[in-house]
Parts: sequence; structure tokens; C-alpha cells
Amino acid sequence: MKPKNIVTIGGGTGSFMLLTGLKKYPINISAIVSMADDGGSTGVLRDELGVLPPGDMRQCLVALSDSSKTLRELMNYRFENGTLKGHNFGNLLLSALEKIKGDFVSGVHEASKILNVRGEVIPVTKKDTDLYIKLKNGKILDGQNEINHNYEIEPRGIEKIYLNPKAAANPRAIKKILEADAVIIGPGNHYCSIVPNLIVDGIPEAIRRTKAKVIYNCNLVNKKGHTEKFDLDDYVKAINKLVGKDRIDFVAFNTKNPSGKLIRKYESKKELLVRFKKGKNKSRKYNVICADLLSRESAEYNKADAISSVRSFIRHDSEKLAKVIAEISEIGI
Repeated sequence: MKPKNIVTIGGGTGSFMLLTGLKKYPINISAIVSMADDGGSTGVLRDELGVLPPGDMRQCLVALSDSSKTLRELMNYRFENGTLKGHNFGNLLLSALEKIKGDFVSGVHEASKILNVRGEVIPVTKKDTDLYIKLKNGKILDGQNEINHNYEIEPRGIEKIYLNPKAAANPRAIKKILEADAVIIGPGNHYCSIVPNLIVDGIPEAIRRTKAKVIYNCNLVNKKGHTEKFDLDDYVKAINKLVGKDRIDFVAFNTKNPSGKLIRKYESKKELLVRFKKGKNKSRKYNVICADLLSRESAEYNKADAISSVRSFIRHDSEKLAKVIAEISEIGI
């Protein structure tokens, strides 16, 4: 039987976790990755070297790598001292390869060979662009990093979310979406990892046109000042609105609660577990697959990571989530 074509859309830790699980299945994986990151090491490299953001691409490359454990650890190594403090080795490598090869896509291709990547990692756009949110009070949030640290988005309301300059989709990303058997959106930071992909010109149209099953991996926890009041249906409604059509067919939703200690930690920051209102809902045109999708491993971050304070400690389990995706997509192992 011909392997199925599976496309993931996202960025950051969510994509890393999902791809780590999916690569164990006999499928053709294409990971489409957001290019709006401007925080931490990635932001410094963008400003100082004029390169495209390497951070989310690096995580996806490592997730799909079949190279040695040492090489994968090297790609994620973060310097703790000196002038390179806070920088990630893999980010430096991708930036150097972009300079050597002449463009970011060629650099990523070269890195894929070095890391023996199983599948393909595709930047959603080749354009150097930034994410903006204009709030209803007129304030403009400039860049993903500012957006991630702002807590007025939900209380004030969004007038417009956009990329500047406008960005056209990478033709390779369009091709993969149209050829897919399943398109998987998320999990990940809603406004900083998911939305930046869906406002790239050409991506919504491709998702509307593809004959693939469209699956959304619902986040575990709402984000303070961003999606505090969201439940599962609100996330799906927001994504379908950006796509321009009720296109989501399935939603994977976690039913297992984290430890009381973690819940209290998140509640103290006004970040609560995402709710799912079971029962009949006339506007719900998608199937919700409920399962234990929670990771039991505790997340740890390097002290030199400049944005460790906003990273997630409650995570999906890569193997559990991949199993649900495989069942929905009718993938054998």
C-alpha cells in the first residue's frame, strides 16, 4: 500500500512533539512551519545577520532526524556563557547555511541532509515578514515576541491580525497541502504559532481546496490575555474563520488532567485547561476524538533560554497524539 501523505502546520514545541511521534509511522511527512518568530536567539540572529527565523525550523528538523542522539542534542544545545549566551547551536548552523547557500530554503535542504531528516520541513513562506496585531483600542503589537508577552489581546479585542510585509506562500507548501491525505493543524500557541501560517497568502485557499482530512489538535491550556475564555469550539471557529470555510473535520482533545501542582501553577497565571462542552451542538460540523493525550514527563528548560518563562510545562504526549492521528487518518504501523 502506498504511504499516506501527512502535512503538519504549526511551529515551536507543539510541532516538535507531534513530529517526534508521527515519524515512527510509515508515512510521507511534510512539516509546514511558521516564519514569524522573532524572540530569543532567533530574534537576535534575525536582527544582527538579516536571516530568516531558524528556531521553529530547527525544532522540526531535529524531530524528524534519524541521525545520532549526539547530533540531535548538538542541534538543541544552548550556550550558557560568553558572547554566545542564549544562542542555540542549531540556530547558528541554519543561519550559517543560509549565508553559505544563498537562501534560507537551500540552507534548510542542506541541514536536512546533514541530519538525515525523514520527511520534509518547509517554511510556510520565503518572505522576510513580521506578525502584527492591531487591537480595537488602536494599539499595534509589533512582532511575535511582543504579542506573546502582551496580555491585553482578549480584553481589548483584535481589530486586525496581519503580516507586514504581506507574504505569499511557499509554492512547495501549497503543493504538499493539495497532495495530502491528512492536514494536521497544531497544537501550538494560537496567535504566535498557528495563526501566522493561516494568514500567509495562498495557505487558506489550499486548505479549502485540498481533499485531505483536516485535523486540529486542540491546545491543552488557554493563554492568559490571549485565549482565556476559549473552549474547544472557539478554537475551531477561529481557525475555520481564517481558512474561510468550515474545513476542520476532526479535533483531538485531551481528557486527562495534569498534576494538581501544575494546575495550580497555571491557574495562578490565569491559564486554565481548555474546556469541551459535550452534547449536541448544531454548529459543530466536526468529530471530537477524546483521549488521554497528556505527557507524564516534566518539561525542563535551559537557564540561558531568554524566553523560558513563557514556554509550556503542560504538554501533549507525542506517541499518544500520533496514535490518535494515525487512527483518524487510517494509517497502519
